[in-house]
Amino acid sequence: MKGKSNGIIDRIYRKKDIDRVSAKIEMLGSFAKMDTYTFLNIRLISTIVLFLVLLYFMEYGYLFAPFITVLYYYFFGHMYISEPMKKRVKQLDRDALYFFEILTLTLESGRDLEHSLEVTVANVDTELSKEFERALYEMNFGKTLIEALNDMKKRIPSETVNNIILNMTQTDLFGNSILDTMYHQISFLRDKRILEIRGEINKIPNKVSIISVVFVVPLILLMILGPFIINLLA
Repeated sequence: MKGKSNGIIDRIYRKKDIDRVSAKIEMLGSFAKMDTYTFLNIRLISTIVLFLVLLYFMEYGYLFAPFITVLYYYFFGHMYISEPMKKRVKQLDRDALYFFEILTLTLESGRDLEHSLEVTVANVDTELSKEFERALYEMNFGKTLIEALNDMKKRIPSETVNNIILNMTQTDLFGNSILDTMYHQISFLRDKRILEIRGEINKIPNKVSIISVVFVVPLILLMILGPFIINLLA
């Protein structure tokens, strides 16, 4: 999702840097708030404006402006790419179990992988389903299913989902049992989900302890020491 080419950006950034940013934004899917050139333009212009404002209006701006500007430059990328990508990875991982369970049920009815994906995509509306829908759409332009799925992996930031897609394509390519592969993958996703839930449960006591220290302990101290403090003030 590069957007309209920009001569200034093309002269400032190397092509491989633009392609790297474009690949990251492509992996954001529906989480992307802007295309590549819009992102690079806004980051560049806002960084320059911030530097000039700090330089001219901040005391000792010549000392702090470079440091703050560099921090802002990297924070901008973190805020608009890294954080949304983490959220999308979690979303794709959550979508994976349900999507592949439906796909497996469809495969059990005797359909091949391509037709099973078409049926699953038509009945499941998730972030992951939209990526498979795009892959199937690309087949209308001459791509094989394997090629479309391999290209899809470039748009998926989740290692879990990419590993499943890899196993699917390898199984389909070599003519092995796709159902056996999907059974193993679903079992893996279920175990992974259970471990994640256990991890969340294990964090609860720590959260309760922090809340107790911050709110409960001061309240108890106030109740104990309150009368003594009142007597001193009286």
